[in-house]
Amino acid sequence: MHRRRRTALLLSAAIVVAGPLLTACGNEAHPGAAAVVGGQRITVSQLESRVNEVREAQRAAVPDETQYAQAIARTGTLTRDTLHGMVLDRVLHRAAEDAGVTVSRKEVQAMRAGLEQQAGGAKGLESTWLQQYGIPPQRLDENLRLQLEAQKLATELGTDTSRPEFWNALSKASKELDVDLNPRYGAWDVQKVSRVDARTPWVRDVTTASQPPQTA
Repeated sequence: MHRRRRTALLLSAAIVVAGPLLTACGNEAHPGAAAVVGGQRITVSQLESRVNEVREAQRAAVPDETQYAQAIARTGTLTRDTLHGMVLDRVLHRAAEDAGVTVSRKEVQAMRAGLEQQAGGAKGLESTWLQQYGIPPQRLDENLRLQLEAQKLATELGTDTSRPEFWNALSKASKELDVDLNPRYGAWDVQKVSRVDARTPWVRDVTTASQPPQTA
């Protein structure tokens, strides 16, 4: 993936990796865990809770059934994207810590105030972040902290978030944290600093299996 494209997706915290819907059958390699990062588990229930936050915010923002269905369709890979974001948050935070980078609450508030002014108020900003990036209102400050960490890390490294030096720092942090995803959600590519689809013998491709046979 092109560096600039990955940078834009990082800063929106809405990385979308296209792929089939996967379901596990047989033995679980990661019972109860969606991922393990730095020895710390991201549980399936935690992941589902984060996904539900987005769906509830979408439901509240779009009461019309047709529009809600369209919003669901646009975010069909929400579970995998959400897990990607949860892992990436930890990887970026580790890279920032390694570089001595910190972000204060005051800095987050200042960034939010500026964005709210551009968006015409708090509600406008929350709506934009939800629609464009899949970030629910209660996670907005968290996402802004992520963006500030990325920007300050790049500055500390004497580069910007589109350059290899920045991504190399994230790759190093990924290795240090020994990121391990449950195969039902794919795998973590250390070099790309990204979740990728992974096929295993005991994972069934539901999308393919559910397709009707082709007729001549």
